[in-house]
Amino acid sequence: MIVLVCNVGSTSLKFKLYDMPEARVLAVSGIERVGSDHDAIFRYERCADGEKDSFEKGDIPTYESGIRLFLDYLTSSEYGVIQDVKEIERVGYKATLSKGHLGVHELDEEVLKGMEDWISLAPLHNRAYLSAIEVMRSFLSDAKFIGCFETAFHQTIPMGRKIFGVPYEWYEKYGVQRLGYHGASHGYIADVLNEKNPEYSAISCHLGGSCSICAIENGKSVDTSFGMSLESGLIHANRVGDMDTSMSYFLKDEGLSDEEILQGLQKKGGLLGISGVSNDLRYVIEAAEEGNERAALAVDVFVTGIVHYIGAFAMDLGKLDYLVFTAGIGEHSDYIREKVCAKLNLLGVKLDEEANRRSDKVISAAESKVKVLVIPTNEELGIARRTYEYR
Repeated sequence: MIVLVCNVGSTSLKFKLYDMPEARVLAVSGIERVGSDHDAIFRYERCADGEKDSFEKGDIPTYESGIRLFLDYLTSSEYGVIQDVKEIERVGYKATLSKGHLGVHELDEEVLKGMEDWISLAPLHNRAYLSAIEVMRSFLSDAKFIGCFETAFHQTIPMGRKIFGVPYEWYEKYGVQRLGYHGASHGYIADVLNEKNPEYSAISCHLGGSCSICAIENGKSVDTSFGMSLESGLIHANRVGDMDTSMSYFLKDEGLSDEEILQGLQKKGGLLGISGVSNDLRYVIEAAEEGNERAALAVDVFVTGIVHYIGAFAMDLGKLDYLVFTAGIGEHSDYIREKVCAKLNLLGVKLDEEANRRSDKVISAAESKVKVLVIPTNEELGIARRTYEYR
């Protein structure tokens, strides 16, 4: 079965075409700066022989033009891997959330309506996906469209860790609860660990532009740092993370507008907000090492948040077999991994400094009571598997 996996951003499109169930990747493509004039970036690779093409400073004004370009490459005589787009039987999306549909679902009208209903929880993400899905359907009218919602992996979290201290009818009537995100990434980590041993306790640290911690027991999510919205949990590149719910009202009384508050929480907060330097942790660390006190503070807040969630989840799990670092920061920043693990002596965590510096798969020392791993996430493969398995 030919399965197309799509990841949609507010100004980006990512595609990976699979031959399932063998999980053979046929082609990958990425488009950045969708909607820009003379500034879009396009990349395409045919995986069987590594044949590539790319350009910069291009015109890709809409999702429609970007999707059409990608599909043209898939079927072209020079770069193609299929004869006709009708060979694509299923399209899987790394979608965010839909009211009443938190797992893996066919994207019918009811599910799409649920995405619209909860657009306030993920305005940029859901709007982008709804637009891209509509366009893709016009090109692939015979394919089955599957939404692998970011909330799907977290549906196994026990109610005692899912419910908030709000009137219970808010949960019943509005669905107020801990939903969790990065399910495709944490789910992939669980898939990898499942191959090692079906019975284990693990904590997965997805650290990138957006960050979350997930407690995994025997392959299932049992807790996560994200709450109901994406503005929760750890601090992110631009987003606030956990905060006092009354802060918005206080700031409004101080004279800030709703838009100014929203911008501060969603766009100007996080690493950028504290450091004043950048939303890119690499530059924040560089500034901190040069003596910038606010940058050093941002790093400290980031590391402290990670340690707090690891500690809490380890206590709930009762034991910890694996501590996993994944995503851009988790996979590549030996600095952050070292800072985090240095505060986990109580759990018996001990790093192998050289292995950590090289970003080896196993970075814990032989005497460490917890095996510390660096596992590159492969969200697309997880989505391809869920899309293929959907019945």
